Amino acid sequence: MLNVGKYTLATGGSNVFDIAVIFAANINYNTATKSAYLYFNPQVQSVLSNVSTQIRPLQAKGIKVELSILGNHQGAGFANFPSRSAASAFAKQLSGAVTKYGLDGIDFDDEYADYGNNGTGQPNASSFVYLVSALHKDMPSKLVTLYDIGPASSSLSYGGVDVTQDFDYAWNPWYGSWIVPSVSLPKSRLSPAAIQIGATPASTAASLAQQTVSEGYGAYLTYNLDGSDQHAYISSFTEKLYGSAAVYKP
Repeated sequence: MLNVGKYTLATGGSNVFDIAVIFAANINYNTATKSAYLYFNPQVQSVLSNVSTQIRPLQAKGIKVELSILGNHQGAGFANFPSRSAASAFAKQLSGAVTKYGLDGIDFDDEYADYGNNGTGQPNASSFVYLVSALHKDMPSKLVTLYDIGPASSSLSYGGVDVTQDFDYAWNPWYGSWIVPSVSLPKSRLSPAAIQIGATPASTAASLAQQTVSEGYGAYLTYNLDGSDQHAYISSFTEKLYGSAAVYKP
């Protein structure tokens, strides 16, 4: 996680990255209680258990740190809570984790849920609206962001309630492409560009960054920053976004 904070702009010294996302905690399913629960794999738990050395240094530099939540092939997902109370209970787990570990928000990624497994229900229209509404109420000052993928992303309104404006940002989930998220947020809160660092060609990363600036969008999504020095690759898009190369400071 600390590598996120080691990149600055050669001109001015600002952070390259504004938001770091811990990838990823899971929404799991307890077959005994027939309920969803928040699960941390050992790698995520290691980061969370060492917030003083893995997260606080980033926050001290002004970088927000979110926790990504992802399906885990067990049938539980953001889109199939059977009731408002079930959605609210999971929202409490999410906000509780944010509070316990001093995080800055939650990022939703509705993939790999495998809806229907373990006798779970299929996606419904109310589930994600109930979940986001409850989470926003539980932590109104924290970030809530959305990968525009999966059934949850297309169920943002129900019963006269629209949770679109509860999201701070929405991202294109397809790396190496330009797709404007189908979420009705201002351009400043959308990322049509998405790249996988080191895997998306640098020329594509640069082109997508230029398009982000040219078309007036406010976010640029990157995935899979590793522990090595990637400043040459990262400079391919910071040159277009900010007019400056990136510098890596171990």
